[in-house]
Amino acid sequence: MDALNPGPKVILPVMQKYAVLAALYFGLTGIGHWSWGQALLSVALLWTILSQNTIYILYHTFGRDARAGLMMVRLMLLVKKAEFLDWTVPKMFHETVSRIPDKIMFYFEDSTWTFSEVDKYSNRIANYFLSLGFKKGDSVALFMENRPEYVGIWLGLSKIGAVPALINHSLRQESLIHSIHVADCKSIVFSSDVYDAVGEVIASVKNGYTEYSSFCLGPAPKNSDEHFQTVMLEESLLKTSDGPVDKVIQDSIGFKDKLMYIYTSGTTGMPKAAVIKHSRYILAAGGCHFVIGVRKDDIIYSPLPLYHSVAGMIAMAGSMLHGMSIVMKKKFSASSYWKDCIKFNVTAAQYIGELCRYLLNTPQIPEEKEHKVRLMFGNGLRQQIWVDFVQRFGIEKIAEFYGSTEGNSQIINIENKVGAVGFVSLLFPNILPLGLVKVDEETGAEVRDKNGLCITCQPGEPGEFVGKIVRNHPVRDFHGYADEKATQKKLLCDVRTKGDLFFRSGDVLVMDDLGWLYFKDRSGDTFRWRGENVSTVEVESILSNIIDLKDAIVYGVQIPGTEGRAGMAAIHDPDEIVDLEKLASGLKAKLPAFARPLFVRLVDHFDITGTYKLKKFNLQREGFDPDQISDKMYFLNPKSGLYEALDAELFKNIVSGSIRL
Repeated sequence: MDALNPGPKVILPVMQKYAVLAALYFGLTGIGHWSWGQALLSVALLWTILSQNTIYILYHTFGRDARAGLMMVRLMLLVKKAEFLDWTVPKMFHETVSRIPDKIMFYFEDSTWTFSEVDKYSNRIANYFLSLGFKKGDSVALFMENRPEYVGIWLGLSKIGAVPALINHSLRQESLIHSIHVADCKSIVFSSDVYDAVGEVIASVKNGYTEYSSFCLGPAPKNSDEHFQTVMLEESLLKTSDGPVDKVIQDSIGFKDKLMYIYTSGTTGMPKAAVIKHSRYILAAGGCHFVIGVRKDDIIYSPLPLYHSVAGMIAMAGSMLHGMSIVMKKKFSASSYWKDCIKFNVTAAQYIGELCRYLLNTPQIPEEKEHKVRLMFGNGLRQQIWVDFVQRFGIEKIAEFYGSTEGNSQIINIENKVGAVGFVSLLFPNILPLGLVKVDEETGAEVRDKNGLCITCQPGEPGEFVGKIVRNHPVRDFHGYADEKATQKKLLCDVRTKGDLFFRSGDVLVMDDLGWLYFKDRSGDTFRWRGENVSTVEVESILSNIIDLKDAIVYGVQIPGTEGRAGMAAIHDPDEIVDLEKLASGLKAKLPAFARPLFVRLVDHFDITGTYKLKKFNLQREGFDPDQISDKMYFLNPKSGLYEALDAELFKNIVSGSIRL
């Protein structure tokens, strides 16, 4: 059934049906003097006639809802147990280490780390930073590529109550400085492969601390252009005990305390530091096993960055609680993906939608049919490639989930329903108070009825996905960001009743007649490209400075055969004086690759709103086809790194996939 087309219509509104049935029952037993059995049978018969849609829904969804309900019960029992015992992630991990100390936790390149070795390394980190005076509540930036030490460092910091901030290692300059500042980090731990990036900003990130400290894992590059004073972490750890942290210190940290910050992009512009509490991480640990279905004896293939919630939170949390082994990769490689899965006997693997497309674009090899991967989990596997992906690579089960790192509106599709990101129960809608509300297509603002309440979308109607906030609830609470202003922008009041409070996902979904939900688009000022959220506000700010404060609008455009939207910048330049070479080099220096606009459009004028805001809706809808647009447009050549004129032939090569993006 088409996800955008609703199914059978409800014959009578629900309340009218109840009223009719009640009146009939009492009429038959009172006036008609029927027995209660005869009356009940008649009511049941009429219910069947009036409720074709209810029976249709019951037949198609009861099994799905029941299975999900059982999973939720198991998950909530775990969370309640953790809350009762006042568990933290280190305490949870200690239980696992005690049970399987010598089992391999990480396969990384040519080395292995057991659960015990990870625990001892994290103890060294905890004892070392404790000796330096770090304490509960201190934020520490963690800035490095994937490696087992990454996990050991943040775990060790959490053992003394310090709060690691997991920063995207591709960020540079302003974005990096902001990410450090917004979490109020008093120190940074980084690896030698990002030494130069730290050197560029170290003078700007002291953040008011008179003795701002930095710690480098690995030797400083000899040919570096940046030289600054930093502590060589490996040398210091050699002199530090790997014994357990003092119990008094560990007991001072609780289930509801902050564990870490994971960053997410949003409408405020720069990355936002989302608060992840121990309770949320333990919830993710249960979700990995009870909901997604990763088994304790599975070996998980994890090529995604550890600052990303799929790898750094869901898979890692599952391993820390249930003891799964993880194959950790520094970077994703499509050519080695299935070869690695065979080499390490992988049985479960992670993905994001872009990754799946990359794998489909590779030449066929024997290994893609010889692996033992039975389960793949992640988000962003689009309906257009879902069937081809599963059939080509022989994947038994796809667990496609949806939900932001910080949000309270997580859903999942564990039924192999092609294209769906999850579902909401139509039979038991109040168990998980989630849903879609109408928003203005152009502005993204919620649409309200005459009573001031949000309007719930009907099947087939796109709307923003929202979830009710229930304070102190392990699943329904929203812990916000380090920045209170950013937190307030994600809150939506008076949704179903006056005074209620919901979390705004910022994403537009659509629901079919059985409650299955499908991703449609991002709303607001973000779009997704290369598996990352791109903030148009951030890119516009940096771009404007490079082009001498000219007006510019940044938005995402769709390219056939690709996931998400590629960045495009429209610049007000009637005299054609913008230096495109300077623009390309400036964006390369200040933005990560995924955030740099792939297209530039020079325009004579912009449409503006009544409040003098630049309008991007029409520009986004027009795309980048030179046969449809008279303005001059340019394409960022991935090989030269320069903007070149976009003509019909180049456009054809881009949309056909001849030019790899």
